Amino acid sequence: MERLVSNWYNHRALPESYICPPETRPGKLSIPSGDTIPVVNLGEALINRSNTILNVLRASQEFGFFQVVNHGVSEKVLNDTMNVVEEFFKMPMEEKASLYSEDPNKVCRLYTSNINYGTEKYHFWRDILKHHCHPLDDCIKLWPQKPTRYRDVIRTFSVEGKKLGLTILELLTEGIGLESGYFKKDLSEAMLLVANHYPPCPDPSLTLGLPKHCDPNLITILLQGHTFGLQVFKDGQWIGVQPLPNALVVNIGHQLRIVSNNKLKSAEHRAVTNSKVARTTVGLFISSSEDSIIEPAKSLTNAAQPPLYRAFRYKEFLSYYFSMMGDTELALQPFKLPFNQSVIS
Repeated sequence: MERLVSNWYNHRALPESYICPPETRPGKLSIPSGDTIPVVNLGEALINRSNTILNVLRASQEFGFFQVVNHGVSEKVLNDTMNVVEEFFKMPMEEKASLYSEDPNKVCRLYTSNINYGTEKYHFWRDILKHHCHPLDDCIKLWPQKPTRYRDVIRTFSVEGKKLGLTILELLTEGIGLESGYFKKDLSEAMLLVANHYPPCPDPSLTLGLPKHCDPNLITILLQGHTFGLQVFKDGQWIGVQPLPNALVVNIGHQLRIVSNNKLKSAEHRAVTNSKVARTTVGLFISSSEDSIIEPAKSLTNAAQPPLYRAFRYKEFLSYYFSMMGDTELALQPFKLPFNQSVIS
C-alpha cells in the first residue's frame, strides 16, 4: 500500500525512480490544442448510417482514435461513473487496503505504476483499480464494496459501455466488408475495467502517467473526464485529446488491427501528468476470450492481399505483449508472417 502514489505525492519531490529516460520524457513542450482526433456524431447513424460508417472508418484508419458524441450513454451514467471512481480513490487508505495486490492474476486489484512494478526500470505516476466485467454476475461480487453505490453504478456503465462498443464494432464490420455480427460472441466476450488515477505531479516534464503504447485488446471505450492528459502519436508528433462534455474516447486495439489485416490502425498513445489537479479516467477494454483464435479475417485476404499475421490464441498474445512492456512493434513481431510465407498462404 505504501507504494501507491496517492499515499505520498504531496509530501516529497519527484523520486528518481519516477524519472523517465530523456528520450521518453514529455518535456515542457506544449501540445497544440487545435490539433486533435476526429469527433464522430453517432446519433447521425439513425439518419445517414453510411456517412457515420465512413466517418468511423476514416478515423480508425487514419488515427486509430476518435471521440464519439450522441452515443447513447446518458450524461447521468457518465457523471455517476466518474464521481464514484473519484470517490473510491479519495477514500482513506485503510478502506482500500484489502484490494491492494501486486499479483497480476487477481481478478480485482488496486496497484500502482504498471503491471510489473517489481521489475520495471522506472515507474509511472498513477494508481490503478482494475477488475473484470465478464461474466458480470460473477465478477461484480469481487468489485469494491465501498463506495456503497460503486457496484450499481459501474454495473450500469459496463453494460452501456459494452453495448456502445459492439455498436461501433458493427459499424466497422460494415465499413471494412465483414459479415454482420463478425465480432459477436467469443471475439468480444471479455471486458476489463481499468480506472487510472493521476495525482498532481511535482515535475510533469520528467515523468509519465502511462508510457507510449498500443492497447492489446479489440477496442477501448474511455471516459477521460475534464482534464487534459491523453495524447496520441501520429505522423511523428503528439496530439492532445481535448476533453469534450459527455464524449467518450474510442481507440482501436492490436486485435482489431490484426483481424482487419492492417486495414485499421492501433494507435500509440500515452498519458502525461500535470502539477495542479488530479486526473481520473475510466476505461472499458473489450477483448476476445483468452482461448479465442485471432487471425486476419479470411474474407479480407486473398492472393493480392495475403494475411499479414499468423493465427494464435489471444492468451498467447497477451503473455508476450506484457513481457514486452507494450512496445508496439516488438509485441506484434512474433505474430507477423514473413512476406513470402503470407503470399503462399
